[in-house]
Amino acid sequence: MTRFSPRTAPLRRAGGLAATALLLAAGPLTVAAAAPARAADPVFTLGGPAETALHPYAEGGGAPKRSTAGITVTNPADEGYEGEFTLIFDLTGVAGIADVTFDPGPGVECATKGTRSAVCTGDTLAPGLSTVTGLLLGAAEGSEQGASGTIRVTGEARSATSTPLAASLTPFTTRVTVGGPDLVMRKLPFDHEPTPGQKQQAPITFANRGSRDADGVVLTLRYSRGLDIPQRYSNCAYTTDETWTTARCSVEGAFEAGATYTLAAPLTLEATTRAYRDLFVYGIQEAGTVPRAASAARSERGSGTVLRAVPLTKAPAARGVDLEPGDNEQEAEFRTANTADFTAYGDEASGAAGATVTARLGFHNDGPAWIGRIRSGGSVAAVDFTVPQGATVTSAPKGCRGVTAEGAYREDRKTPAPRYVCPAPTTVRDGGGLDLSFGLRIDKALIGAAGRVTVRGPGLEEAGLPFDPKPGNNTARVVLNGQSGGGPSPSPAPPAKGGPGAGSGKTPSAAPGTSGTGAPGTTGRGGGSLASTGSPAALTASVTAIAALTTGLALFAAARRRRKA
Repeated sequence: MTRFSPRTAPLRRAGGLAATALLLAAGPLTVAAAAPARAADPVFTLGGPAETALHPYAEGGGAPKRSTAGITVTNPADEGYEGEFTLIFDLTGVAGIADVTFDPGPGVECATKGTRSAVCTGDTLAPGLSTVTGLLLGAAEGSEQGASGTIRVTGEARSATSTPLAASLTPFTTRVTVGGPDLVMRKLPFDHEPTPGQKQQAPITFANRGSRDADGVVLTLRYSRGLDIPQRYSNCAYTTDETWTTARCSVEGAFEAGATYTLAAPLTLEATTRAYRDLFVYGIQEAGTVPRAASAARSERGSGTVLRAVPLTKAPAARGVDLEPGDNEQEAEFRTANTADFTAYGDEASGAAGATVTARLGFHNDGPAWIGRIRSGGSVAAVDFTVPQGATVTSAPKGCRGVTAEGAYREDRKTPAPRYVCPAPTTVRDGGGLDLSFGLRIDKALIGAAGRVTVRGPGLEEAGLPFDPKPGNNTARVVLNGQSGGGPSPSPAPPAKGGPGAGSGKTPSAAPGTSGTGAPGTTGRGGGSLASTGSPAALTASVTAIAALTTGLALFAAARRRRKA
């Protein structure tokens, strides 16, 4: 903030007058009318799979197996595009290799022109990525194993607005190949209700049911925070975040069509002491077809032995695309009998009427389990805050919604609410939690005004926490102007920085409360002081009273000295 003092005021005023005089001296200004800007022509991006494998043609007859390739359009604008668009498919590159039919999306019509081309038309494009049509691809009669060709897609569009704009669509090419490997992951028979500390063997097994060998494979293992695989193989790259550990293991060799393979030694999957609701995902793909993950640069190599796969059955070698990508991966869900203690905390402050204070409140997870809804993506809990009587919320954390005093939906989103509900993230780690900050204006300086802080289920209809064995500590208070320097303690205390409550994962960002150098706030037993701005009038009155008292004492002392003299 730039300070404004009486000493600098004349200079600034003079500078402003001088600038005005120069403008007047320069004569009248002529402002040219701005020409209406024409919006740039939109650019859409065509897309789809880079390569698609086809099942070889069945010589014995019967319905051919078809592969699907979705053709997409990306509209980068925030709004939908209203206007006609046309996609043109050049099929000459796959003549004699693939038979092509279309499965158009809603509002799209497709028509073929012989075997060499096709056209799809529509009149709207939603924002972002949308699939315009699916290509249903089957190997043509007489096509040979390994035969390959391309389909080229181009397009054009014209807006339906009063000022038509031509939209450009970037061309796209996809390759079609007859034959390929078909890696299939076998589902493992896990105990899906383990106890903390329980270990299970995971003999990963997969088969190649395709028409060509796979030249090397990549085994991907993903397991959530409550699970662990103690082995760390030297040919695996490991990345870990708040929720997942991912291992990508490159296994060399030719994996023959018709053969089944298993690991030379089974993995060990452990339900840790923090396990509760967890997932284990395991998949197999041919080497060279796995996109490089964005987190690969942050991965670490294991220091153990090399993970190897050995054949279970032998079958009587070039790289290709998987014929059925949907069966490359399996998933196991675990429900571990465990608990997590969610503990609420509040705060306290003192201030005169008109002062604004910052209340810090929330909960922390004392474990032992971590809690996550990683499949549904929903919130695991909510913090329910009832505002103390005589106070008004001036700032609330992002993501918190105001409700009525009874907790019902509130139409008014602009004026302060008597109660707020703040959702917790999808996952809360053991030792994590949710830390919130509210700005409160003290409208009436009531003694011991208390608000309620409750950590509960994400909805009023599911208010309980089934994993929490200690519901008695799910509630705390925010106390304003408590007696004897703060009144009843709003315990339990919030976690210290770096202790329990730190590292809570994604936490709704708190709008900063107002804090200043007015009347000091009291140090709350709930975990630190609630800063108070104080009232400007009260501050002025206090300063005036102190000055008057000082002057009176000085006059009294002078009078006594004169009498003694």
